[in-house]
Amino acid sequence: MEHFTIATVAEKSPDFRRVLWTGEHTQLVIMTIPADGEIGEEVHEDIDQILTFVSGVGEARVAGAKRKVVAGDLVVVPAGTKHNFVNTGPNPLVLYTVYGPPEHADKAVHKTKEEADAAEAAGKDEPPTA
Repeated sequence: MEHFTIATVAEKSPDFRRVLWTGEHTQLVIMTIPADGEIGEEVHEDIDQILTFVSGVGEARVAGAKRKVVAGDLVVVPAGTKHNFVNTGPNPLVLYTVYGPPEHADKAVHKTKEEADAAEAAGKDEPPTA
């Protein structure tokens, strides 16, 4: 059994992205977006994503719509939907997200967005294959 006190684990992580658990069909990832930072506009063609916000203030930009997000909010991003999440506050925007199927390499840790982008560009952040 895997067990996480997820808000506490997410709050303690300074990393932009950290994969906590990868299963055959889903993946659990925590993220910390620094002030003035963002996840970056993207589309996951075959992956649904559910994001739950733990702390901070941000803006969800999903399918052309914008909405403020705060601790306790949850946003669903269906596969094939353009999206971005931007930190609009002075403190880190902390969240956890579930991808279905997995999106990132198992146990991947990216300290910054730049590190995450470089790993993706180099093909070093590929999810495990069945």
